[in-house]
Amino acid sequence: MTQQQLIRQQLRHTGKYMMEYGLAWGNAGNISARTAGDRYLITASGTFLGELDDDDLIECDLSGNVYGAEGRKPSKETPMHRAVYESRPEIGAVLHASPFYSTLVACSKIEIPSNWFVETMYYLEKVERVPYHHPGSEALGEGVRAKAKQANILLLENHGVLVYDTTIRETRMALQTLEMACRMLVVSRSAGIPMSGLAPETERDFLENAGYKPRRNWPL
Repeated sequence: MTQQQLIRQQLRHTGKYMMEYGLAWGNAGNISARTAGDRYLITASGTFLGELDDDDLIECDLSGNVYGAEGRKPSKETPMHRAVYESRPEIGAVLHASPFYSTLVACSKIEIPSNWFVETMYYLEKVERVPYHHPGSEALGEGVRAKAKQANILLLENHGVLVYDTTIRETRMALQTLEMACRMLVVSRSAGIPMSGLAPETERDFLENAGYKPRRNWPL
């Protein structure tokens, strides 16, 4: 199996996973993964993530060229994905979706705590917001570009979320952690349950010394 075939397989699995675990719905959402330095695969426009076929994944490059699409178009959200890959050479995958609780938070001014448990400390260390721009617009792509180096999770206001990381697996883990944290946040507020976060020094010590995963080196 070639590297590109493996990535295609992983993307199909990820689309199905997102549907099964409530991280995507309908034909909303689009996913991509880098295949080479300037090339990546992205879902075609109008695809259903839960049932991706091989021809639902279109190869593009950072110059805007499309390869072997056979009349199909890449997702209209391609400007967001391209902005991340251009800004962050180490990024291997980008997932865009509208999970219920994460999107609820994206449509509010609620801040997401990162100090609740191990996964939030690691995956939600930095979360940024991108002001609303119409889906698929170059303006939205530029809004993402402006924040791409500051975090691996972007809340797209009144739209959804954009999550990216070095591998498809890590990106999927980050998306699921985000949705779980947002669900806990909304439910705890609704139930009147006060949440107790860890102290800043504890969170910092975990990231630097616990050995859970290597601490991220954020681009300057």
